[in-house]
Amino acid sequence: MEFSEVVRRRRMIRHYTDEPLDPEVVERVLANALRAPSAGFSQGWAFLVLTDPVDRARFWPFVPTRVEQTPTMQDAPLVVVPLANRSAYLERYAEPDKGWEDRAEARWPAPYWFIDTGMASLLMLLTAVDEGLGACFFGIMPEHLPLFRSEFGIPDEYAPIGAITVGHRAPDAPPQSAAVDARRRAADDVIHRGHWGSGR
Repeated sequence: MEFSEVVRRRRMIRHYTDEPLDPEVVERVLANALRAPSAGFSQGWAFLVLTDPVDRARFWPFVPTRVEQTPTMQDAPLVVVPLANRSAYLERYAEPDKGWEDRAEARWPAPYWFIDTGMASLLMLLTAVDEGLGACFFGIMPEHLPLFRSEFGIPDEYAPIGAITVGHRAPDAPPQSAAVDARRRAADDVIHRGHWGSGR
């Protein structure tokens, strides 16, 4: 599939069949995440991968709103929880070639540990489309995180940024709402060429 077509087709899919995924496809989804850029090549990410039905069943109680609104998401045969590690960046930039020995988080105008893990997540979403699959990124609400961490043994230094489902799109999945296209902001509204407010 051409890259432009992959981007055009990418959307959040919330309705799946329970058809299993080829293990090689799962590995390609995960391997492509590792190709994401990261500041200082810190690679401050990790991925909790849930493919066993028992493990996936342990996950869903931590996103009850998602289950209530779109229960067929539970049919997705792959759930990935991307995790960001701030300390990996603070330690990497304390090394001699960077020199931020104070490890001060204030030096970071934006938290690249979240940005980079988000880029890795997007690569998984795009890979799913390229494989002819559907995928969805969604959040885990803060009130559920402590028990989620405990259930899956997540170390304190790793912060879940959300979760991703990947699977075969249900044939009766509703089409994307026309309201989405109606709300899509035009290029001239968001692209400022040469000076803010200039669309030329």
